[in-house]
Amino acid sequence: MTKQLHGLIGAIFLSITTLHAQDPCASGRYAETVFTQFDLTSNITYGQNNNWANSNTTLKLDFYEPTNDPLTARPLIIWVHGGSFIGGSKTDLDVKTLSERFAKKGYACASIDYRLGFFPFDSTNAIKAVVRAVQDLKAAIRYFYQDAQTANTFKIDTNHIFIGGSSAGAITALHVAYLNDACEFSDYMSTSALTSLGGLEGNSGNPGYSTKVHAVINGCGALARYNWLEAGDVPLCSVHGTNDATVTYNRGLVNPGTPLMYLDGSRMLHERACAIGVSNQIYTFNDASHVPYFSNAAYMDSTERFVRDFLIGILGCTQTMLLAPNEMQEQAYLYPTTYCDGLPSNEVCSGTAINELATINKLECYPNPNSGNFTIQTISGFELLRIYNVSGVLIHEARGDHLTSFEVGLHTQVNGLYLVEVAFDNKQILRTKIQLIR
Repeated sequence: MTKQLHGLIGAIFLSITTLHAQDPCASGRYAETVFTQFDLTSNITYGQNNNWANSNTTLKLDFYEPTNDPLTARPLIIWVHGGSFIGGSKTDLDVKTLSERFAKKGYACASIDYRLGFFPFDSTNAIKAVVRAVQDLKAAIRYFYQDAQTANTFKIDTNHIFIGGSSAGAITALHVAYLNDACEFSDYMSTSALTSLGGLEGNSGNPGYSTKVHAVINGCGALARYNWLEAGDVPLCSVHGTNDATVTYNRGLVNPGTPLMYLDGSRMLHERACAIGVSNQIYTFNDASHVPYFSNAAYMDSTERFVRDFLIGILGCTQTMLLAPNEMQEQAYLYPTTYCDGLPSNEVCSGTAINELATINKLECYPNPNSGNFTIQTISGFELLRIYNVSGVLIHEARGDHLTSFEVGLHTQVNGLYLVEVAFDNKQILRTKIQLIR
């Protein structure tokens, strides 16, 4: 064999070896469960702040990491639990399970507690609760940046910090990632009111450090306005059930039993991201309710695999076949995965889809307030009408028969606020409030 041929083979081998070494998943790490155990350090204090009742709250997190991990710079996932901003814990089953599983794949994970509670139960105080949660998550992000630049106890690669959660936790993560200007928030809270709370950055701890994140994992969450997601923003990964009655898949009121605020759900965010070129993927649980992976093992497995594949793409892994054939069949047929490039997909992204979702099924009630008689008006005909009182009790139900105009009489009901909900054939649900005054 000539020296030239030896040299060529050597160069090719070196090139392949270098390429393989540059793939973060080359050893199976991040793509597979490569560690059999994880270490848990509980109740690490990352900050403090006053809660809704002006009582000081110590903010704590649980830290998960692979046992005997030789790597000195690990990607970090910060998980945020759900609970409607009034309950839940960093040890909730979903965030605990996800932390354990991703730690065994080679990630560092943190599951955080944040300030809970608000009263009275109205939209003004619900918005304040979201702001407090956003401030606390930002303090947790800063905590890990601070550690990386000082003691480096947690050995975090600050170029790969991801945030995510379920329900209220996902809402929190989305607002940390995509609400980046106080003026965007002016329709929800005055500048002075926001400043009195500490602004969007807050005073929960670790000032002066970065709050930059590199991707968002959205488990059945929503954003107040889809257009806060802008070109150049960080990638987004969403999982959501089409029959979610707590945080709607499209657009609707959060917690309809206690009408608090309208939010744009995962489908709206997916269409927006596709329209403006933000990298994103959505995994749709057909006919599933709110956070279906919380208590369903199959849904949790699907969520884990989907988030895994999203993150290894962000990390720059070159592996292209991580799913077993049965997993591919599941994704393609049972729970459609939608990418902007259409692989695989049962939907098509377009720049106009977000506008169609936002306007085609507009809901109006008039007169409002009214004395018991009012008209429901939609642009496209609706299938089902439901009306709830402020306690969340269903007090009226009727078929819409795909009418665009529908007369309603609530003569036996007492004065007060009521929630009107209409459902369409495409599973979209719209809600609005009416007030009865006699």
